[in-house]
Amino acid sequence: MIRKLASGEYRLYSRKTDPRTGKRRNLGTFRTRSAAEKHEREVQYFKRH
Repeated sequence: MIRKLASGEYRLYSRKTDPRTGKRRNLGTFRTRSAAEKHEREVQYFKRH
């Protein structure tokens, strides 16, 4: 899940909530949406290999 921050950057959050905090885990902050989408694909690949 990618959200745009007030600073204009994009942050990648995990899809599921963290059971300890009840919030989504921050998986990185990126300057462009395309960079965040690229990293999201890398994360999905890593989860399955």
